[in-house]
Amino acid sequence: MSTQIPTPPAHTPTGERSSLLKLYLARGALAVVWALVFAGAHESVDAVAITLLVVYPLIDAVSSWIDHRALPDGSERRVTAFNGVLSALAAVAVGIAGAGGVAPVLHVFGAWAVLSGAAQVAVGIRRRGPELGKQWPMLIAGGLSFLVGVFYNFQAAGDDPSLDVLSVYATGGGVFFIAQAGLLGWKTRQLRTGTV
Repeated sequence: MSTQIPTPPAHTPTGERSSLLKLYLARGALAVVWALVFAGAHESVDAVAITLLVVYPLIDAVSSWIDHRALPDGSERRVTAFNGVLSALAAVAVGIAGAGGVAPVLHVFGAWAVLSGAAQVAVGIRRRGPELGKQWPMLIAGGLSFLVGVFYNFQAAGDDPSLDVLSVYATGGGVFFIAQAGLLGWKTRQLRTGTV
């Protein structure tokens, strides 16, 4: 849910818009596929589950790196770099936390979701131009990531923590990325037909 989304300026060439659209779709599809695989593979926190837990923030880190390369110098690029580093560290931390069981994993995911969600909202507010549908999917996703992260930490401290919630988290993030891709495709079509 948490990856930063670069907003191309109005003069962005069609090829660049197409590349961004593919990035959003790929990121969304990967999140949904991960959620489906993880839903059937986390009965216990074994090697398979831990590997999947590490892979999810790594997907986010790679997406942030791709975004970072597409952005000009400025605060948005710095926040995107921060998010990429944060996600890479989260991958390492969740791999270590997996040895301790469900509660430590939820604590790590919760902390990551809070920080990356807050960063996503901050950048989304700055990028609310019309080119990507005013960033509503990413703003909503970032806000939900923040709230869900807080919830995970409360759940981890409870009597019966469960990793089931992580599949829901990834699915929601994937849906919002796909929605953002849909808005970009719609805006590209408008610009092409001159209906903006």
